[in-house]
Amino acid sequence: MTGRMLLFACLLGGYAYADVVMLESGGELRGTIVKQDERSLWIDVGPSIIRIDNNDVEDLKRSGPEEVATEPVDAIFHTVENPPDLSIRQQAKNVKSSVVLVQTPSGTGSGVIVNGRGHVVTNAHVIQGEKDLRLVVWAPREDGTLARTTIEDIEIEAVNDHLDLALLKLPTGDGQSYPWVPLELWESIEVGQPVFAIGNPMGLEQTASQGVVSTTQRSFDGLSYIQTDAAINPGNSGGPLFNISGEVVGITNMGILGGEALGFAIPTRYVKDFLRNREAFAYDPSNPNTGHRYHTPPPRLKGGVAPELEKTP
Repeated sequence: MTGRMLLFACLLGGYAYADVVMLESGGELRGTIVKQDERSLWIDVGPSIIRIDNNDVEDLKRSGPEEVATEPVDAIFHTVENPPDLSIRQQAKNVKSSVVLVQTPSGTGSGVIVNGRGHVVTNAHVIQGEKDLRLVVWAPREDGTLARTTIEDIEIEAVNDHLDLALLKLPTGDGQSYPWVPLELWESIEVGQPVFAIGNPMGLEQTASQGVVSTTQRSFDGLSYIQTDAAINPGNSGGPLFNISGEVVGITNMGILGGEALGFAIPTRYVKDFLRNREAFAYDPSNPNTGHRYHTPPPRLKGGVAPELEKTP
């Protein structure tokens, strides 16, 4: 950050411009953001246009009706138009309070809060066969730190085993609202685009890993996945994969054991379809096809004797 830029921040502080760029140094720039990419942004402050490295930006505030998409307050998920691109360090700070730890008697996973009413998206396999769920949430404090809280009264609302997605519900009361993050408005990811994942691999809470999109359409079992070289390990399952705009572009759900940097995420188009049609996948504990794990059936008998018990001549 140059002295000239800081001077502009001080001189222009009293003007009512549309956009505000808050700097790591503590200063502000007010003007109109004319361009931004993954490395820099350009802001028109009147006398000139200034280029700022994204690493020097603490936060952005944009005003105008184009910023937030017109969705009802009680929408199951939200999207944002033209969100600012920031560094992964800055975006991770902004979004990590929306990532939760999912705990079951058989293991742990991750999830992401998609609205203020406490709806959480995770993988179906994280909660498969379980009803006793606990979620660990991190609520932001005024000093910028996060308060860790374990919540036990968790409701399973919907499960789609084909997509490997599940919808959970945190309890709400007295107007309580949870920090949420938007889903990607348009599916516009590209190969080489920077992304980062936040989750709880191997129980290591609030772990961030970064990488790029390796391919946008990797086919497995009739579904396409986002492939990334961001580290995805057991415990990351169900957590969000973000772009540098702070949008969820996928739900991480698997990696290839023995492979290096081979992680996969469920694209947001599948997530949106699941959420919009959640009533079709409503969880019913009395339905044997919902949320239960089945053991491998015994081998078919041959002449009344299982094949592995047949005597060899």
